[in-house]
Amino acid sequence: MSKILVTGGCGYIGSHTVVDLIDNGFEVISVDNLSNSSESVLDGIEAITGKRVKNYNIDLCWEEATHQVFEEHPDIEGVIHFAALKLVGESVQQPIRYFRNNLNSLLNLLDCMARYEVPNLIFSSSCSVYGNTTDLPVTEDTPLQEAESPYARTKQMGEQIIRDFARVHPRHKSILLRYFNPAGAHESGLIGESPTNLASNLVPVITETAIGKRKEMTVFGDDYDTRDGSCIRDYIHVMDLANAHTRALQYLLEEKNSDNLEVFNLGIGEGVTVLEAINAFMMVTAQPLSYRIGERRPGDVVAIYADNSRAAEQLGWEPMRDIRDIMRTAWEWEKRRSK
Repeated sequence: MSKILVTGGCGYIGSHTVVDLIDNGFEVISVDNLSNSSESVLDGIEAITGKRVKNYNIDLCWEEATHQVFEEHPDIEGVIHFAALKLVGESVQQPIRYFRNNLNSLLNLLDCMARYEVPNLIFSSSCSVYGNTTDLPVTEDTPLQEAESPYARTKQMGEQIIRDFARVHPRHKSILLRYFNPAGAHESGLIGESPTNLASNLVPVITETAIGKRKEMTVFGDDYDTRDGSCIRDYIHVMDLANAHTRALQYLLEEKNSDNLEVFNLGIGEGVTVLEAINAFMMVTAQPLSYRIGERRPGDVVAIYADNSRAAEQLGWEPMRDIRDIMRTAWEWEKRRSK
């Protein structure tokens, strides 16, 4: 049973990945400073898996505390790194905070991995690294454009830091997973997206509006060059995304990689507009939704969706759920957490 450190393990994607790792026979420990999450998610993980995961409530920007985790667990075989600030709009307003947090935490983590000889890293990257690309669908070889937000720039810079690290540490293996708008919840309804800060991602905004936590929601722009004027995104169910992290880790542990740094896109492989996503929610749940059309939002790209064929061919991964499954499970989770 390999021991895996998941940073941000109490967060949205992290908690679902912890479940998938345990279901696939891994032992997991978590580091999460709970800046946008809650340790109560560990109860949901335990109810689903029967395993209690230990979380270290520390900030990875604290170098000494980060080293202590690795000293306590010298048998860690891999790290999945989710921990980062992630709100696009907030990053535009607070760029220094985003650079300091997202990059310093990664540097400390890589330093520990080198010092304690932890050989495998899965890095949570983002489709935002591609910028406002006109090449669709996006492949892993699509040239990166200028970042549209400080958040996106931290992901571009994080990838480059790992590339430079890989050049001087050839025994360390890394995979950069660039994913496209995770959404939905675990089928059990026991865990889902539950940020302690105000939600900004589309799907929780939709469910919070439908249940009455918000008076209405805003569609940011309807004058883009798309089929209905709203932005196009590739939404991927969080459990499909979680399983991709497990498969990427297994790929490294089984030494199937051809290079010590590889990149994979993770998405359904087709685009959905904001208005199409809203209509899918109303169709699946039979719930009305109050929304209005607003101004464009700074930092948003017009359209982006993935070519996921490389992940299918090399990791043996493919998404099993679509936008309807995303909306159905997200709504069940919203109803449960709102009780």
